[in-house]
Amino acid sequence: MKLRSIIVDDSSMQRMAVAKLVNNHPNLALIAEYSNAIEAKNGIKNNEVDLIFLDVEMPIINGFDLLESLENRPQVILITGKPDYALKAFEYDVTDYLHKPITMSRFDASVKRAVAKYEQMNRVNEDEEHIFVKSNLKKRKVILNDIKWIEALGDYIKLVTDEANIVILSTMKSFENELPQDKFLRIHKSYIVNLEKVEKFNSKNVEVGGRQIPLSRNKKAELAEALSNV
Repeated sequence: MKLRSIIVDDSSMQRMAVAKLVNNHPNLALIAEYSNAIEAKNGIKNNEVDLIFLDVEMPIINGFDLLESLENRPQVILITGKPDYALKAFEYDVTDYLHKPITMSRFDASVKRAVAKYEQMNRVNEDEEHIFVKSNLKKRKVILNDIKWIEALGDYIKLVTDEANIVILSTMKSFENELPQDKFLRIHKSYIVNLEKVEKFNSKNVEVGGRQIPLSRNKKAELAEALSNV
């Protein structure tokens, strides 16, 4: 297992030194290097990144500014020449903090921590059914039981969960075929609901998570039967 890694540092010498450590590590794969935060932000947006080796002291936009601008933040190992940044680093929930010059043993310890965190974050219990979807050019794992409902959005569909709304390029029919029929039901041309999340319903609407979702007239009996088997 290799963590897809990038290096963000305005110093070419420092990038070269970190790249050597990354390339020699069996659990890391270097996919890109960036000399500034703007390039890095675009790279993170367009690629699957598991781990960032991030220099704090960069001109114009520093490492902390970059972290604040990221919506879906990968794991981060901060690199700095100033030890007084350590406290602030952990306010950003970084995986680790490396002080220059970086030693091999300290680097290995940081990577070990990142690998353990990755495994913990991506561990799925055997009884938790899941699927992988592609959203914003990235593959995301979605636990089926976390989905409250699915909504049609033209050429796209939106998966609504407690944590986020995930928009993917798909038709309702195609995505419906990926779902277990005993747990999900299409109740309207534009809506599929998780049967376990249904709170109540009437002849016109189904309530899920406090939201009223339209119910097609010809689906009411099918919904009642499906709910009796949940």
